[in-house]
Amino acid sequence: MKLYNFFRSGTSHRLRIALNLKGLDYEYVAVDLRREEHLGAAFKALNPQGLVPALVDEDLVLIQSPAILEWLEERYPAPALLPAGAEARARVRALAALVGCDIHPVNNRRILEYLRHVLGCKEEAVDSWCRHWIKQGFDALEALLAADPTRGRFCVGDQPTFADVYLVPQVESARRFKLDLDPYPRIRAIDQFCATLDAFRDAAPAAQPDAPAAAA
Repeated sequence: MKLYNFFRSGTSHRLRIALNLKGLDYEYVAVDLRREEHLGAAFKALNPQGLVPALVDEDLVLIQSPAILEWLEERYPAPALLPAGAEARARVRALAALVGCDIHPVNNRRILEYLRHVLGCKEEAVDSWCRHWIKQGFDALEALLAADPTRGRFCVGDQPTFADVYLVPQVESARRFKLDLDPYPRIRAIDQFCATLDAFRDAAPAAQPDAPAAAA
């Protein structure tokens, strides 16, 4: 398998975590968003949408991290990243969607580039935009975690799931945009525990081969 990704991309980060948790080997193919390699003809021949990540498995090309994660779960079911039981699975998918649908998209690089270069927003305003939407999502996520009496070391139970795969990259993004995480003790606790696991540590942006030395 080949993973076309960028070290700082949150969606790429998700897939690296999932691949590591499942113990799958893959070739890391860096696509430099800073140099707009994702908009070049070579990458667009692979993914016409011009977005990372893309996962290539022999002749199969997969795009969109939610679809790739579901494919990985079906193709390589052990260890599972979805719990047993319809209710628990629905909860995991809801927490993942809270991040993947309601927080991350409005803080995606192409949105921020539009704010900067089309609407003329200064970096202070762009950072404020990011903090606002991450805070909105984290307020709800923290409340949902607090209301779940069955929550263990992870978002749902005592085994990592899609919910943690989505959460940890978003916490990384929150730190980058200097969101105060003090109001979110449960989110912080989950992130801190995940950071003790090789699968999460090895997937971190600073650990990737295309990360600049300053980020390492």
